Order: sequence, then structure tokens, then C-alpha cells
Amino acid sequence: MSTFGWLASAHAQSYPARPIRLIAPYPTGGGIDTVARSLSEKLAPRLGQSLVVDNRPGAGATIGGELLAKSSPDGYTLMLGSLIDYSIAPHFHKNLSFDMRRDFVAIIEIGYGTIGLVLTPGIAAHSVKELIALAKAKPRQLVYASSGHGGLIHLNGEMFKQMAGIDFVHVPYKGTTQLLPDMLSGRVHMSLDNVLAYLPHIKTGKMRVLAVASRTRSPLLPDIPTMTEAGVPGFESATNYTLFAPTGIAKAQIDVLNRESNAVVQLPDFRDKLLALGIVVSGSTHEQAQARIAAEMARWAKVIKDGNIKPES
Repeated sequence: MSTFGWLASAHAQSYPARPIRLIAPYPTGGGIDTVARSLSEKLAPRLGQSLVVDNRPGAGATIGGELLAKSSPDGYTLMLGSLIDYSIAPHFHKNLSFDMRRDFVAIIEIGYGTIGLVLTPGIAAHSVKELIALAKAKPRQLVYASSGHGGLIHLNGEMFKQMAGIDFVHVPYKGTTQLLPDMLSGRVHMSLDNVLAYLPHIKTGKMRVLAVASRTRSPLLPDIPTMTEAGVPGFESATNYTLFAPTGIAKAQIDVLNRESNAVVQLPDFRDKLLALGIVVSGSTHEQAQARIAAEMARWAKVIKDGNIKPES
């Protein structure tokens, strides 16, 4: 083994030598925070060091992102965040001090939340193709609800419009809990949202889901087709949970973190706990996670540009 190889191996074996700070760019109790704490609990004994979750919420997760970007790339500051948040952020936050492509390294994708095309039963469409035909026959008569202007749910709807060649009215709310009553009453007709909050209403028939937006079918709704299967090829979206480090972290440290995190995501109790929260555990190589940065930034930049979507003044 070369001197360089021996040093890299020794460095990997000695890492980590002290506790690791894990930034969670959202408040306690939410999805990101829950995944961060669940991962920390299982990863700590494998690494032989504790992972201390540091909640830094605000400004669409950009406060936490900025903190990571400014941290030393020594392997002792990480972040559990969303590739999607940081793909969208440059278009809606002026004077953003960091760029995910330049400043972040994606260690591993832990998992994703299932996005579904949810419809009120009063709409006479039982498939995505029927919904598209209805929207084309009645342009701007269907009403689409989102959890806020410029967020992922809004952009899911915009991407659907663009890819299907349809148009509908967008009504933004302050969150899913705020839009649900109007979905149930039929005042708004559809949303491409995380299905977890809708599952009780789907089970009782008060709402129906026509398709899921993940690449493969979701274990939450195994009988529901993907958007690609349902007739919109290439439509893909999911909430995202990725472990990041600052650019410059040593490859040996990336390898340790990826290997041990992939071992955690294979644990049945970890997978079951997250699935109960609507999160499908995936795992990935470092290279797969890193490749998604450019892909997601390109995907959402195109949707925003083609839709001429501007920040709210």
C-alpha cells in the first residue's frame, strides 16, 4: 500500500474521534427533524460517537444550509436536509450566500416521502388520463391547491401542467392542514402533495389518489400506479431526506459515513419507524446521491423558468 493509501486508511479508522454535529434545518417534530434524530440514534453506536442534532429552522431551510456551507469540512458538521429545498431556494431567496452544487457534498439519500395526485371524489376522473382530458375540455375550471407559493407542492402542479399540456387555477395555502378542509368540501379539486395527511380520507373514500410521483410504486399505496405508468412519462417528484457535508470533506470520511448509514437504513425497525411516518427508506451510494444534485437543480430550474414563476413581493 502506498504511503497515501496507508494514511487515508488510518484516517478513516480514526474517524470519528469526537461527537458529530448534525444540523436539522427545520423545527423539532417535523419530518426532517424526526429522520435526523432516528438516524443519529442508530448511527451513533456504529460510529462510536454521538451525533448531536442542532435544529436551525427558518427561511425555507436556508439558515441551516448557510451554516453547513460555512462549516469546516472536517467531517464533524453534517446536515440532514432536502435536495429539493436547495434546488428551489436560489429562485426564491435573493442574495443566497451558498450554492448546493458548490458548497454541499451529498453523502447518502436516506429516504423519501411519497407524493400523490390526490383528487376530490366530485371530479369525474378515475385516472390521470381522464383528468388530463377533463382539464383540456374545461381549461382553468379545475382548482389546484398547494401548501404555498414557490414550494414543492406548487411546483409539482406547475410541472404537471407543463408536461400534460393543461391549465388549472392555483390556490396557495399556508400548509397542508390549511388546504385539507377545502379539499374535503370540494372547494378545491386536487393537489400533488405528500400522501400521508390524506391517507385517512383516501381509505374512507372521501378522496382518491390517481398516481404517485415516485420513480417506483410506494409501499404506502402499492396498488396505485406511478405518474409514468399513468401516462405522464418522466414525471418524478418526492420529498427528500439526504445527509450532507460541506464541500472539502475527505473521501475516507465520506466512505465511512455512507457505509455506516447504509447499514442503518437496512435495519427493519428503522425502516418500519420511518414508513409509519410516510417515509420510504432508500439508501444510496455517495455517487448516486451526489448525481441527484445537478439533476434536481436542473429539473426545478426548468419548471420555474417555463412557468415564469417569480418570488412573491
